[in-house]
Amino acid sequence: MAAVGILLVIFIPGYAKIQELRRKNQELEASVRKLQVENSAFQREKERLENDPEYLEQVGRKELGIVKKGEIAYRLVPQEKK
Repeated sequence: MAAVGILLVIFIPGYAKIQELRRKNQELEASVRKLQVENSAFQREKERLENDPEYLEQVGRKELGIVKKGEIAYRLVPQEKK
């Protein structure tokens, strides 16, 4: 009976550590899957920016405020409420 108690004392901490590592591994695998999805989306965006001049222009105008030569850009600023 004492031998069983000693074995439990020796092996239970190791078993708990294995379970903790399995849980951490599952979390990391989920994180990797999420990052792979994000990476795929960024790759598609990169390819579109490289291969679609109209999309590149649209993004440049919207995100960077780029205008063509001869164009005048207007920026509407909302009025402050009194």
